Parts: sequence; C-alpha cells; structure tokens
Amino acid sequence: MIKSTTIITVRRNGGVAIGGDGQVTLGDTIVKHGAKKIRKIYDDRVLIGFAGSAADGLTLYEMLENKLEQHRHLQRAAHELAKEWRTDRILRRMEALMIAADADTSYLISGNGDLIMPDDGVLAIGSGGDIALASARSLIQHSELSAVEIVSESLKIASEICIYTNNQIEIEKLTK
Repeated sequence: MIKSTTIITVRRNGGVAIGGDGQVTLGDTIVKHGAKKIRKIYDDRVLIGFAGSAADGLTLYEMLENKLEQHRHLQRAAHELAKEWRTDRILRRMEALMIAADADTSYLISGNGDLIMPDDGVLAIGSGGDIALASARSLIQHSELSAVEIVSESLKIASEICIYTNNQIEIEKLTK
C-alpha cells in the first residue's frame, strides 16, 4: 500500500473532477502540508493525480504528457504508458500510482500494467483512497452534489480518518 496521500476522481452530469490532499509524509512524520499532486496537462484537456513517491509521480506525469503528444488520445497514451512502465526494468521500481482523466474517460494506471477504467466514474488511490471511494459512491447514490462537491466532501472525510491525508485539498475540473 502506498502511504502518501489521497487522490480521487469523480464523473457526474457531463463533468469530471479530480482532487487530492497536500500532505507529504516521510516515515511517520508530516514534512509538508500543501504539496500539489494533481495537474491539468495536454493543453488543459487531461487531469492527472498521483500517489506515492513525488519524484516517481512527476516522472510518470512527464511520460504521460509525452505519450499524449505522440498519440493525441488519452486511451492510447495511457495504454502505452502502462505497457512501458510494466516492461521497463527501471520504471517497474517506481513507487507511485496515477489517475488520468479527460472529458470522456478516466483511468487508473499502475506499474503492474493495470489500466483500469471504472464502471461508475469513480477512481481513488493512495492511503485514504478506499475511504474516499466509499464516500464518493455513497454521495453519488444519495445526493445531487456535483463532481467537484463530491470530490471535496470525500477528501474531507478521508482526511478525518486517514493519518496520511490532510484537509488541504486541491481540486481541478473539466466539462464537456
């Protein structure tokens, strides 16, 4: 399990939002509260977030952006990134997970070759990921909140339970 942060993406009513907390933990010590772990890339058409080692996450972000420049489509770029990540001896040692989303699709990308597209439009990674995922699914079923509001509330709940997640939340969104 990656003990580092919580990242979640939610799709709802034609929009997609991604959010993450800002906590950086080194062992059992909080060393930073406001790290930026989500970004808009590829001319602000793709949202990404990573959990795990910051250096590894930034490397993955750069690799995905390069793949997007080559393939011009998130699905193909994510597939190529997952394939390269799994087959490269050095990249396989990276300790990070990534979520990438555009206006149409969302993917969880891992070094095991995983390229997961959710059934319900919700993906979450990191230490508080399971908490945020459960919260978001409940809010989708039992509220009329927007994707941004669901991401915000889910991260707040995760920050109250997970010691590796704080309440300094950053959220980005895309609309069709």
